[in-house]
Amino acid sequence: MNNSRYRWVIVAAGGLLGCVAIGGMFSLPVLLQPMARDTGWSVAGVSSAMTIGFLAMASTSMIWGTLSDRVGALPVVLTGSIVIAASLALASRATSLIEFQLLFGLLLGAATAAIFAPMMACVTGWFDTNRSLAVSLVSAGMGMAPLTMSPLVAWLVSSHDWRTTMQILAVVVAAFMIPAALLVRRPPALAGGAVASGDVRPQSEMSLSQALRSPQFIILIATNFFCCATHSGPIVHTVSYAISCGIPMLAAVSIYSVEGLAGLGGRIAFGLLGDRLGAKRVLVGGLLVQAFGALGYVFVRELSAFYAVAALFGFVYAGVMPLYAVLARENFPLKMMGTVIGGTAMAGSLGMATGPIAGGLIYDTFASYAWLYIGAWGMGLGAFLMALSFRPFPNAQAAPVPA
Repeated sequence: MNNSRYRWVIVAAGGLLGCVAIGGMFSLPVLLQPMARDTGWSVAGVSSAMTIGFLAMASTSMIWGTLSDRVGALPVVLTGSIVIAASLALASRATSLIEFQLLFGLLLGAATAAIFAPMMACVTGWFDTNRSLAVSLVSAGMGMAPLTMSPLVAWLVSSHDWRTTMQILAVVVAAFMIPAALLVRRPPALAGGAVASGDVRPQSEMSLSQALRSPQFIILIATNFFCCATHSGPIVHTVSYAISCGIPMLAAVSIYSVEGLAGLGGRIAFGLLGDRLGAKRVLVGGLLVQAFGALGYVFVRELSAFYAVAALFGFVYAGVMPLYAVLARENFPLKMMGTVIGGTAMAGSLGMATGPIAGGLIYDTFASYAWLYIGAWGMGLGAFLMALSFRPFPNAQAAPVPA
């Protein structure tokens, strides 16, 4: 096997797995109204399955990551792929709201977590050059879900009921994810249990408990929590905010599309910048811009201004996210990447879970979204200051391993 070429197969497999997995979970917003009409379940009750899903992702991310460190990414992502397809099929047959919440929220959310941390850890292990670009491309694949999977679900539900749509989606998920999972291989440096030849840093013999107690790990997960809490509320509530400003529904929804498209460019641009300037430097700068991007929404009322802020905000918040995996790989032993990246994913999922409820409470209390964006700005500044305080381990950047 030509490792220098096959590593890009790993990137492609990771991007495809992430796209289809996230697309399966985010099919719910598209199916929300048809489900509520057909079943009589409340919109709040159905949509709460997403909150349960985020919490399930948070609580299982480190477990899946640790398991991938022990047995390799392939069995973990293969298991996740099978369970995602099965949970969609089972959820389509749910006869009560609580059954749907458990099958779609708990089971699907936990299975989706089996994709992100193990694949990010695997990809960082395959790359010593172009590492930031590689993880950004995997992240970009995940970011393609709203542009590919969501329209597919919308097209299906236009001619089928929600149950049939979800069953077809389960077949699509299995057809794409299971073959992609079978392409995944352990990084050459870990094949056969070897320690990476380039992993000769002072911390290479660090134990897992030492890593999880280190200031570097604590700062990394705290930064990711505040980073995701910064953009969670604006992502969820900006369409509602735009409508409250008098912008028509379809135009308001297009703001989210602009944000998503800008995010694809941001992932690639930040990946290239991270390889050129260093992951920490780019992350710190990106977090500062993200904070003021969130604040920018306070001052906009017209559609063109919403587009401008959405383009900047989407470009930056999507761009910074893959850099956490790069920082993890630069500072912790390869043998525990799944656990460390799983920890950052856990913190990020918890941060994402704060936005929907915080925005709702703020709007109900003040009849305005202004304090949501001001609060997001404060969270963003907190993330910036935490990232600024991050101090890499001595000689943290490993020497490149020959391909």
